[in-house]
Amino acid sequence: MDSIIFDVDGTLWDTTHVVADAWNEIISSETSLDLHITPDILRTLFGKTMPDIAAIVFAGETLENQLRLIDLCCQQEHKVLLEKNAPLYPDLETVLPALASRYPLFLVSNCQAGYIETFLSCTGFSPYITDHLCPGDTGNPKRDNILEIIKRHNLQSPVYVGDTLGDYQAVKEADPSMPFVFASYGFGTVENPDFTINSPSDLLSLFNS
Repeated sequence: MDSIIFDVDGTLWDTTHVVADAWNEIISSETSLDLHITPDILRTLFGKTMPDIAAIVFAGETLENQLRLIDLCCQQEHKVLLEKNAPLYPDLETVLPALASRYPLFLVSNCQAGYIETFLSCTGFSPYITDHLCPGDTGNPKRDNILEIIKRHNLQSPVYVGDTLGDYQAVKEADPSMPFVFASYGFGTVENPDFTINSPSDLLSLFNS
């Protein structure tokens, strides 16, 4: 192992309450839909690409309007997150610096452009993250963004830490031999991951073993 690639939502922090409020503001101001987004709804959606989320949330709208509305939702969530922040998972403030002292750390998430930058601005974690990619930056799926990070930094034996089946599938599509560490405290379920952690602090003992 020479590096760690992390997912963001459900792995490093939980923004669902803040994002639900932000999206509901846009739904109320921009539409006449009888629709109320809850944190539980978002937990089932996070991990999908933003166009896929837009197609689910705004199913009755035209594709053009789906993308317009989800873009407005994303702009509002960035604004609200920078104002209110969101809870990190326990001990992450000590875990990431400890890991970064031994390995280069990367972020690859199925999010919109600017979201990872918002995460880094909210948390102050920029010094610990070597690089990051998302579909909003590249237009490519998570699998391809993982491969791009590997190629860009000449990684030989990375591991990926994520919390959803989509994360697991993307990793195995990118490289079937890449270990997947399942964050069981997150939003999804994964059968037969390579490793399982119940809190971020478990990474310290896992990567010392």
